[in-house]
Amino acid sequence: QVQLVESGGGLVQAGGSLRLSCAASGRTWSVYKMGWFRQVPGKEREFVAAVTWGGGSTYYADFVKGRFTISRDNAKNTVYLQMNSLRPEDTAVYYCAAGRSQANWKAEYDYWGQGTQVTVSS
Repeated sequence: QVQLVESGGGLVQAGGSLRLSCAASGRTWSVYKMGWFRQVPGKEREFVAAVTWGGGSTYYADFVKGRFTISRDNAKNTVYLQMNSLRPEDTAVYYCAAGRSQANWKAEYDYWGQGTQVTVSS
């Protein structure tokens, strides 16, 4: 099992920045990729960004390219999502996820955090 705990959400004005953190514990050696997803009530959860645990390769959804940056600190077993130029439409609950599969950046994640709320005011 892998446990994930997110932090760093909050309220920010449009154009502002937030950094989310996801601390992983447990069988982290089994994890190949870490991802961030978000969900708005009444809508499906959507992929935001992912990073490989070992090599640091990254992948982003088109709507965050140039604004969000995903990174990882292997020594701290922590993944970050730096979010800049935030927009009201970025308001959502953001979830951290860990996956063992090497296929499909946007799916096949095995472990999930509890989520952290991000609210962007206009």
